[in-house]
Amino acid sequence: MSYYQPEIECADVETIRRVQSEKLVKQVEHVYKNVPYYRDLMDKKGVKPSDIRSIDDLHKLPFISKYDLRDSYPYGFLAVDKSEVVRIHSTSGTTGRRVIAFYTRHDIDLWEDCCTRALVAAGADKEDVVQIAYGYGLFTGGSGLNGASHKLGCMTVPMSSGNTDRQIQFMQDLGSTVLCCTPSYAAYLGESLKASGISPDDTSLKIGIFGAEPWTEEMRRNIEKSLGIRAYDIYGLTEISGPGVAFECSAQNGMHVNEDHFIAEIINPDTGEVLPEGEKGELVFTCLDKEAFPMLRYRTRDICVLTREKCSCGRTFIKMAKPMGRSDDMMIIRGVNVFPSQIETVLIQCGYEPNYRIEIDRVDNNDTLDVFVELSSEGFSDTVREITAKEKDLSNAIRNMIGIGAKVHLVPIGSIERSEGKAKRVIDKRNLHD
Repeated sequence: MSYYQPEIECADVETIRRVQSEKLVKQVEHVYKNVPYYRDLMDKKGVKPSDIRSIDDLHKLPFISKYDLRDSYPYGFLAVDKSEVVRIHSTSGTTGRRVIAFYTRHDIDLWEDCCTRALVAAGADKEDVVQIAYGYGLFTGGSGLNGASHKLGCMTVPMSSGNTDRQIQFMQDLGSTVLCCTPSYAAYLGESLKASGISPDDTSLKIGIFGAEPWTEEMRRNIEKSLGIRAYDIYGLTEISGPGVAFECSAQNGMHVNEDHFIAEIINPDTGEVLPEGEKGELVFTCLDKEAFPMLRYRTRDICVLTREKCSCGRTFIKMAKPMGRSDDMMIIRGVNVFPSQIETVLIQCGYEPNYRIEIDRVDNNDTLDVFVELSSEGFSDTVREITAKEKDLSNAIRNMIGIGAKVHLVPIGSIERSEGKAKRVIDKRNLHD
C-alpha cells in the first residue's frame, strides 16, 4: 500500500482524537475572536471558547448553514485580514446568493495535501500523467486536483471542462493515465470514445477520480467499463475547502475523511441530535486548521453514514459512505420522499445510460413526475409499439423503487444536454417557494 502522509493516515484513533482536540481548542478561539457572526451565535447559546476543551465538547457549539454564509456575504465569515487572502473560490449561486470561500497560502497548502492523499490512495505516483477535466476558475475542482498533481510530481494536463474532441486528442497523444472530472462528464467521455471508434485499450487511462455530484455504484461500473479504468470517489464542498475532504482508497467502499483537518459528525437533520456511528443522517463538518474561512459545525445537507470499521488499505481515518442524497435536494412528490439517485439506479439496472432529466410539475393540484431517458443507438430501430412497451416497463420499475408512478419518455440519443460541470438532473416547475 502507498500513502502520502502515512504517519497520520495510519495513526491510531487515540492519536487522531488528540490531534483533533488540540486543533479544535485553538480553532474555536480563532473563530470567536475574528468572526463576529459566529461569536454572536456562541453567545446566544451561552458558549465561550473556554468551554471547549476537547472534541467531546464539540456538541456544545452552534451549527452554521449555507443560509448563514449567504446572510454574511461577502466578508462576514472571513477570519483573517484581507491582506492574508491569496485566493477565493465560490459556489455556483444557482439556488441563491453565492458563497465565497477565502484561502490563505497555508489553507491552499493543506488543501492540496488532502487532494494528494486522494491521488496516492487511488494508485497514482510521479510517473503518471494527470488529465484534469474539472472546471477551473471559481469552481474548486480543477484547482484542488491541479495542486495535488504538482505536489505528487505528476505531469499535469490542465484541460478544464468541455471541448471533448480536444480532451480525447490530448488523452491519446500525451498518454494520460489519470482522469479527474465529474462522473457525468466521465460517462460522456466514455460515450464519445465509443462513438469515435476508440476502445478503452486504445488509451493509457487506468485511474479516474470523480466527484462534485452524486453518482451510483451502477454508474461507477458503467464508467469503469467504458473507460477501462478503476473509478474512485472524492468528496468535498467549497464551504469546507473543495475536493479532498474525503477520498476513496483501493477498497472502493467508502471515503476516508481527512480527520487531522476535519471533524465529521452525523446528526438528525430535524432535531440536530448527534447520532451514533453507523446511523444514517446529515453530515456535519468542522474545519480544524483553516485560517481564512474556518467553518465550525457546518451542515452539509448530505445524507450518509460514518463508520470506523477496519479498512483493508491500512488507513485508520473514519469512512463516510457515498452520500445517499441531500436533505435539501430531496424531492417530495405526492407526499413521498424521492432522491434522483433512486431513479438513476433503476435506469442503469434496466440497461439505460445515465443520461436523463426529471421534470416535476403540479397540474390541477396534483404533482406530476416525468422522466426523460435517452434511447441507446440500438433503440432507434425499434417500432413505436416497442418503444411504448419499454416506456411502460421502465415506468413500472421506477414505481417499484420509489412507490409512486412516473411517466417515462424515451428520447433520441444526444437530445438531453450533456454537462461539463455538475449535471442538472431535476427541473421542478411547481414554484413551491413562491
